[in-house]
Order: sequence, then C-alpha cells, then structure tokens
Amino acid sequence: MFLEKYFSKSVLLASGGEQTSSRWLSLLASFRAWLFLLVLLAIFEIWARVAYNATFLFNPMNVKAIALFTITPLLLALGQTFVIISGGIDLSVGFTMGLSAVVTAHVYNWAAQFGNPAISLVVAVVAAFAIAVIPGLINGHLIADLRIPPFIGTLGMYGVARGVSFLLAKGTTVPVEGRLLGEIGNGETFGFPNLVLLTIVIILGMHYVLSHSPYGQHIYAIGGSVNAALRAGIDVRKNTIALYVLSALGAACAGIFYTAKFSAGAAQAGEPVLLDSIAAVVIGGASLFGGSGTIVGTIIGALIIAVIQYGLVFINVEPFWQFVAVGVVIIISVLVDQMQKGGRK
Repeated sequence: MFLEKYFSKSVLLASGGEQTSSRWLSLLASFRAWLFLLVLLAIFEIWARVAYNATFLFNPMNVKAIALFTITPLLLALGQTFVIISGGIDLSVGFTMGLSAVVTAHVYNWAAQFGNPAISLVVAVVAAFAIAVIPGLINGHLIADLRIPPFIGTLGMYGVARGVSFLLAKGTTVPVEGRLLGEIGNGETFGFPNLVLLTIVIILGMHYVLSHSPYGQHIYAIGGSVNAALRAGIDVRKNTIALYVLSALGAACAGIFYTAKFSAGAAQAGEPVLLDSIAAVVIGGASLFGGSGTIVGTIIGALIIAVIQYGLVFINVEPFWQFVAVGVVIIISVLVDQMQKGGRK
C-alpha cells in the first residue's frame, strides 16, 4: 500500500514537472519573434559600441532607416497575414504592387495635365486601388469557386500581373512629372517620415479588423477548420474572396508608397520583397498550416528582417549574407512552430 502511494505520488510530481516545463517552452515559443528581435538588437548594439564606440539602437538615423526599410515588406505582409491565417498563401502580391506603382505613375502624369496636383494624387491613388482589386478578385474566385490550390492560383496571377506591369511600363520605369507625390513620399511631419505615419494608420486599421471584428474571427475559424467554419454558418466562399482582395489592397498601398518615395513607378518594385513579406508573417509566429497569427507578430517579423538587412550593412558585412541570415531565422521559426504543435498534441 505504501509503495503504491509512493509511486503514484512520484508519477504525479514527474508529470507536474513535465507540464510546467512544457508550459515554459510553449511560452518561450509564443514570444520567439520578440526574443529574435531583442537578441539581434543586442548583438548590433554591442558590436557598434565595441567596434565604433557608437550606438546602434539609440541613433535616431538608424531607427528612421530601419523604419523605412520595414515599410514595403510590412505592407505586403499585413494582407498576407490574413491569407496565411486562413491557411492560404498569396504569391502574386509582389507584382500586384508593381502594377499599382506603374498605374499610379501613369495616372498621376495624365491627371496632372489638368493643373491640380491634389486632384491628380487622389485620382492616381483611386486608380491604383482599382487595378489591384482585379488580381485580388481573380485569385479569390480561382481559390473559392474553382478550388484551385492557393499556391498554384496566385502563382499564375504572379505571372499575369508581371506581364501586364511590364507591358504598361514598356519595360522601363515610369517617372512621375510633378513634385507633390515625391514631397509626400520623402517628407516628414513632426520629425517622422510621412510614409511611416501612414503605415501606422494602416497597421491600426488591419489590427482592428483582425482582432476586434467578426470578420477577423471568421478568418481564424476558416484557418482552424474549414468544415467547422461551414458548420458554424460562416460564408467561407465570401470570406475567402475578401481575403485575397484585402491582400491585393495591401500590395496597392505598397505600390503607391514606392512611387511616392522614388518619384517613379516600376513593374519589378515588389519582386525583391515578396518572400520577405511571407517570411515576416512566419517569423512573427503565424503558422503556414493556418489558424494562428497576429498583426503585432507580423510587425515584429518585418522589423527582424529590416534589422538584419540594415544591421549587416552597418557592420560592413557583405549584403549577400542578409539572405542567409533571414533564411536561418525562417527555418528556426518553422521548426519552433512544429515543435510547439507537437507539444500540444
């Protein structure tokens, strides 16, 4: 009797210890993006103080540069967050961004002939959003109605948007005539870059939609289980189409900002940051299997990529190492996500 009580107590204690350890590991996994960011900042700060007797993190120019580095992949990643949470992926956003950038430049130049720069800007922005909705709607219908896998459907749209973008741009960049767009793109308000302030407004809107609206809850439900979402009365088709339109609108914002910053539209504007946008969502804690992810996590993921890119330049490391560093972080993030899921099971 004594031995039975002793062994049962020992088993309970061991089980409790394992559960406590598992909880701590799960907590660490949940905050992995924050830990990555803090470690990176600490490394570059120590390097700056030892090698240059300067500061990396507390230099306003570095902070501003990192914020500007973050904008483009983050704008693509915000819409991508919704898509990945639903269990999909959008590979077309890079050239949807380029298409919007080229249209912004062309329409702005056309409207500027009528003499009012402010009206020209409004018309160009509306045109950029309108053109971006087209690939978003097509992606949504391909996936929701024709049951084409998201990877294949959006990859096809990647090629279509790429071709149309280069055709409209005639294989080159489209310079913007007039100063208003460039002044907005490179100007500051109260010492903060205008594009950063506008991005913050977009972030707040996206965060509200995902975290505090019924639509956001539907996205999580679809990503968790499509069948369960259908049984709960959620219109999966309608929400899926809206997802890809939202992703395309995020790409349109990035295209407009690109044209404003460089005073020119380029078809290939979003191609270099397409994978960065997906990486930001994954590094930020979203699962590629759907059902989890946050806007805050995506912001941290985009900051991690920007810190790696700018930090390696800051310490005079060859820029090609950026790809290696970002790739390693992605692999670690996915491994942690898989271990976390395995621990739950």
